[in-house]
Amino acid sequence: MNRWLYLILFTTFLLIPEQAFAWQDLSAVTVKTNPDGTQEYSVTLQILAIMTALTFIPAMVIMMTSFTRIIIVLAILRQAIGLQQSPSNQVLLGIALFLSFFIMSPVLNEINDKALQPYMNEEIQSLEAVDRAKAPLKAFMLAQTRLTDLETFIDISGEEGIEAPEDVPMSILIPSFITSELKTAFQIGFMLFIPFLIIDLVVASVLMAMGMMMLSPMIVSLPFKLMLFVLVDGWSLTMSTLAGSFGV
Repeated sequence: MNRWLYLILFTTFLLIPEQAFAWQDLSAVTVKTNPDGTQEYSVTLQILAIMTALTFIPAMVIMMTSFTRIIIVLAILRQAIGLQQSPSNQVLLGIALFLSFFIMSPVLNEINDKALQPYMNEEIQSLEAVDRAKAPLKAFMLAQTRLTDLETFIDISGEEGIEAPEDVPMSILIPSFITSELKTAFQIGFMLFIPFLIIDLVVASVLMAMGMMMLSPMIVSLPFKLMLFVLVDGWSLTMSTLAGSFGV
């Protein structure tokens, strides 16, 4: 069987025209060195880099913005209230996405003003645009990252020569930022969980004192938790707390 497979592959390669293996024109794939030492890539290479970067956009949105903290807090809030499917996952993702855009708008505006617009106006090269775009995003991540998390990943990586947080490379900053975001999200979620837990304990104690062992405390406490959440304007408080936790 393998012999026949090799024979078919060999025959197929023989049938392919010789011109198919020849590079006819590589002028579209070039790297030009400018007199000042900088390099300028052809449009084809720039499009290839952009298309490759598009595959990383979901990971970048989740791991390099405020999205992670927001979605975790909203998920914990839904669990604390006792609602399994309301709001649905799609609604929570939509809220987290657009709230992230609101929180990240100063960073996005700075990237647009300092990197995107000059690059589109052909005032700077692509590599310089990437460096300019990285600076405000790195500043945002550093402002939300704990120093202990940075030190932990610096020790793990064995990186030397880092004297200030601004010198930390992105390969170390991103996992440090995610670790800090997870810790902050669980801290906020814990504070949101406490009032609903108290209601559950009170309702369970009352039902047990009344001898209603067969009645689920979750069914009785759910209306009270919803009423409490609505009366204190819970959604507004939650959104403002999340935005305020980023310094917005």
